[in-house]
Amino acid sequence: MDTLSYVPDVTLYDTRTRSLQPFNPRDPQKVGIYACGPTVYARVHVGNARPFIVFSQLKRFLEHEGYGVTFVGNITDINDKIYDAARKAGKPSGELAEEMAEHYKRDTGRLGLGRPDAEPLATDYVGQIVALISTLLENGSAYACEGDVYFRVRGVDGYGELSRRDLDQMDQGEGVEGADLKEDPLDFALWKAWKEGEDTSWDAPWGRGRPGWHIECSAMAEALLGVSFDIHGGGIDLVFPHHENEAAQTLAARGEPLARIWMHNGMLELDNEKMAKSVGNIRGLAEVLDDVGPEVLVLFMSTGHYRQPLTFSDDALDAARAAAARIREAGRRLLAGPSPEALAPHRDAFFAALRNDFNTAEALASLYGWIREANRSEEAVGNAHLVEMLDVLGLAGLIAAEEGAPPEAAELAEAREAARAARDWSEADRLRDELRAMGWEVRDGGTGPELVRSS
Repeated sequence: MDTLSYVPDVTLYDTRTRSLQPFNPRDPQKVGIYACGPTVYARVHVGNARPFIVFSQLKRFLEHEGYGVTFVGNITDINDKIYDAARKAGKPSGELAEEMAEHYKRDTGRLGLGRPDAEPLATDYVGQIVALISTLLENGSAYACEGDVYFRVRGVDGYGELSRRDLDQMDQGEGVEGADLKEDPLDFALWKAWKEGEDTSWDAPWGRGRPGWHIECSAMAEALLGVSFDIHGGGIDLVFPHHENEAAQTLAARGEPLARIWMHNGMLELDNEKMAKSVGNIRGLAEVLDDVGPEVLVLFMSTGHYRQPLTFSDDALDAARAAAARIREAGRRLLAGPSPEALAPHRDAFFAALRNDFNTAEALASLYGWIREANRSEEAVGNAHLVEMLDVLGLAGLIAAEEGAPPEAAELAEAREAARAARDWSEADRLRDELRAMGWEVRDGGTGPELVRSS
């Protein structure tokens, strides 16, 4: 490995400029990352985990590089989808949203990547949302009509710059709702007047109702990170209309851009089709974690460049499972302590790949190169490099030393395997929960199921 190719500067791809940009935060000890989280109307699917994993890993990497990072991952708990799902479930919308938000936190918590520094709920920021809308009304960027408030899209120079769409070809996705109240079909809702059947609403100077989706994120991001923060992230499917509208309304209200870099991850796909509840081709995150465990899933998500779509399949998970077993086996053979300097070029190449637009796929190739060379070494090899590389990706648990599981846990694991073999899924789930309460989970190891401590 040529160490002369090592470049210490971090670059990231900016969706707005369609180019790699040097990462130059205004304050290296106060780097702000905001990544759009889920709308909590149902249990999250495994595709929802990709942005959570990408931006959690990005935070870990930037911290490794010496930056101080605040990562904000919001939860949208005011939305039409929540109202609709709550009606079908026969429960209050707030209760459904709270229940699904807790499921989301538990499910993503099992990934072992830690939590964002803040996870704001839209319902906790209605005051800030109303204040932001008031500013837009006062400066003429928005208008109120029969209790609704709409944003004047054509009043913003450069609208469409983020998504590179022609202004006259845009569709805000609001259907016919409010169409007769808009000055221009392109305008989008900042506030929606209360409608019969909606069980949650708030008072505002222009009438009782609730916020639109886009203004929620602008207000929450500004409240927690200020304007012109460093990185705004999310799935590529959010570029338009959500992020385009966030950028426009904040610029109109504050005269400054919301974020300096817009960073988007590709979608998780099944048979070249985006995984989505609306398509009906989803697998629940909890279900996948039960099947393969967090390390295998995180490792799988790291095998592709974050900007590219990633194909989800049993074969891809099997490959990640085999790679995880290979890393575990290497970890078992290594000694605790410093790694030989001869292996340093692989470690350096790993971090160089992450500095070059956070290329986790290329970084993993260097990690596997490190393991190959360590396996060929005729001298004792310390694990320090490997621990450092895995920790940045949230995978250090693959080689963490741990005591053996107690006999009662082993018995429960055997009973669970028997229940799964008999396709008694309810009993298998009950035994899984009992194991988890004891602090253990069953994972697929290189020689079959094995017990490891819960993340």
